[in-house]
Amino acid sequence: MTSTVSEKISYIREALGTVYPEPKSELLYDSPFQLLIATILAAQATDRQVNILTRELFRVCPDAKSMSTMDPETITGLVRSINYFNNKAKNILAVSRKLVEEYNGAVPDSREALESLPGVGRKTANVVLSNAFRLPVMPVDTHVHRVSNRIGLVNTTKPEETETALVNVIPEAWIIDFHHYLLLHGRYTCKAKKPSCAGCVLREICDWPEKN
Repeated sequence: MTSTVSEKISYIREALGTVYPEPKSELLYDSPFQLLIATILAAQATDRQVNILTRELFRVCPDAKSMSTMDPETITGLVRSINYFNNKAKNILAVSRKLVEEYNGAVPDSREALESLPGVGRKTANVVLSNAFRLPVMPVDTHVHRVSNRIGLVNTTKPEETETALVNVIPEAWIIDFHHYLLLHGRYTCKAKKPSCAGCVLREICDWPEKN
């Protein structure tokens, strides 16, 4: 089946909207601050690993003020089970202190301000802007990048290119949900090594030549 990009987008919205009727992040958090910290921890780690770790971390330090007063060794000990825990612990403490010193403990809702925080890049900023502040931005991780190219929504080689391309073709009102559709589809169905093409609800519109 040959479909235009706009037709694919409508098809995806209907198909994955049925599979994921309430699409949202699988990270567990109660505030923009907790989402920011969880997202920093999620680099090179699974959401499941992060959720196990943050259960205790957020019990001890639920906000920027409490986190900013912790000893570096204490934070390191709380996040030791995650990949790159030393660097992540350092960034978590630095982020918390900067939020307290410059933003009264609140997480800013602008990309520029978020990216000025230690250890926060474009993707992390987009995750916070999208999930915490409901702004129409497109966080692009490996799942979103892979799925978008396989299906034929974009033809890109870098995540930054994928972000721009998706924002240009997906209606603004749908962007937040689409991020979750593409991410969850990539995480559970359109996997990198062994995609489940036989049972894929997007098979009919997918351009990936290896799907058969």
